[in-house]
Amino acid sequence: MTLIAGHRGARNLWPENSLSGFRKTAMLGVDAVEFDIHLTAHGEIAVLHDASLDRTTFGSGDVAALTPQARRNTILRESCDEHVPVLEEVLDIFRDTDMELHIELKNTLAGDLYNGLAEKAVAAIREAGMEERCILTGFTPQALEEVRDVAPDMRRLASMAVGSAVTLGGLEPALRRLSGVADIIAIEKSLLDAAWDRITAMLPLDRLGVWVPNSEPDIAFWLNKGLRQLTSDRPDLALALRGKVAA
Repeated sequence: MTLIAGHRGARNLWPENSLSGFRKTAMLGVDAVEFDIHLTAHGEIAVLHDASLDRTTFGSGDVAALTPQARRNTILRESCDEHVPVLEEVLDIFRDTDMELHIELKNTLAGDLYNGLAEKAVAAIREAGMEERCILTGFTPQALEEVRDVAPDMRRLASMAVGSAVTLGGLEPALRRLSGVADIIAIEKSLLDAAWDRITAMLPLDRLGVWVPNSEPDIAFWLNKGLRQLTSDRPDLALALRGKVAA
């Protein structure tokens, strides 16, 4: 059965990467939740998709520059006065569930890896006793190699889109490189569809995921493919459709 993951919590239902959204996602009955992390200069692990505050908050500038007080005072757009969360707050929400957590290590505003982000994230996950349920994810081999070096026992997921495949020399070279450092490869839906035969010739379905189908026809199409996981902004719809497929 294909696992259903809520993308950035469930960003088409609630404010993305928000504590209220995560709490509601935890109540949906989905199998997993996906979210993103950055490292601030003050050592906090902020949960936000962009390296800039501008799109999803009423603040502006670089998330890495936030002090703890400034982070608590930076309010998420479309929320009820919610602040930018930190990893520990999100882990606490899912601690008593059996859900997987797919935690993406983001890059700095300049496009570089954060120095020490993987190590700090692993430490927080271990402190929460959740290392068996957390999968650390990234788009680059370098990010995943850092995770492997810090925590060889933890699972890793590589995300891939057309741009990242091109950067790694094309589809097949990218798959070879990423499959060597990741347990799972999640591929953007249009690329996975266009290159299905080439991709499945190199990787078994139980190591493949798709992101982010959101419409009913799209979700139904991918649920019938037998993939390990499907990551969607509408995990509620994906759950309902999976129930119909199973029936």
